[in-house]
Amino acid sequence: MRGFDRTVAELFVRHREDLFRYVARYAGDADLAEDVVQETFVRLRERPPQHQLRLRGWLFTVATNLARDALAVSRRRRQLECSAVVDLPIPNAAPDPANAAELEDLKHRVRHAMDALTHEERTALLMYQEGFRHREIAQAVDKRTEAVGSLIVRAARKVAAAITTEVMP
Repeated sequence: MRGFDRTVAELFVRHREDLFRYVARYAGDADLAEDVVQETFVRLRERPPQHQLRLRGWLFTVATNLARDALAVSRRRRQLECSAVVDLPIPNAAPDPANAAELEDLKHRVRHAMDALTHEERTALLMYQEGFRHREIAQAVDKRTEAVGSLIVRAARKVAAAITTEVMP
């Protein structure tokens, strides 16, 4: 073992117990205290203090800062977890199988009806449902603004007719 590493190991043996007890009381968490003590000595090895006369104070200062930071991260994580749980939508009860099958059938019929529309009809109807103005829809489908209203009505009627004819055998 090199000289400095041996010194750090000796300091670890000498100060570990006091440092652990202090951090465990500070943080209220023995596992966190163990991690902080280890990290404190890692920092001692990597970046020793300039004045070794105050080494014990330096160790406690570093450990305090590490524990404070770890507690802040832990507290923030708990807040985020709690807010995420609060913001999650409450799932509905499992759908009734008959309703689920009916919904799937309706989705299929609507999809089939939409596929039967021309490009202009589909675009106009969907843009209208998204809140676009007739002028904007006219530009998108390359039609006159005056023609957009009847294009939308024609598309809606086609979809409605396709859905109702598929329902009625």
